[in-house]
Amino acid sequence: MTLVLWVCGVAVVALGLAGVVLPALPGAWLIVAGLILVAAADGFVRVGWPSLVLIGVIGAASYAIDFAAAALGTRRVGASPRAMLGAALGTVAGLFFGLPGLVLGPFVGAVLGEWSVQRDVRQAGRAGIAAWIGFMLGMVAKVAAAFVMIGIFAAAWLL
Repeated sequence: MTLVLWVCGVAVVALGLAGVVLPALPGAWLIVAGLILVAAADGFVRVGWPSLVLIGVIGAASYAIDFAAAALGTRRVGASPRAMLGAALGTVAGLFFGLPGLVLGPFVGAVLGEWSVQRDVRQAGRAGIAAWIGFMLGMVAKVAAAFVMIGIFAAAWLL
């Protein structure tokens, strides 16, 4: 049983790492679940619940990063609230179109949102670029959070 938990846990963590950057996979939650399986394989002796709760909190926070990053990027260039809403909705809508949708969704949403308010191509483009940069920075933060979760687990395991 221990070997099965180990193999399943490692496989779920690997799938979670892919899910951090790929749409349609709940990457952070898969990492949390996989780490819990590996901890269970050891009977929670080396990695206890306090470490796992901290890992879960970081995993939950990484989802907030997803939705806030593009919207906050638009705010930095003085875009309208509608552009920020468009960036957030574009991020969600982009999930249904795979990786291209995930990359372009915040940009298109912010452009359309800003265009609906000001009808200024230049400002709408700036809002879109800011949303895209915010999204990319959010992606980097999510990848960093994934490795922090794994690092906390490894540190708890080794100490």
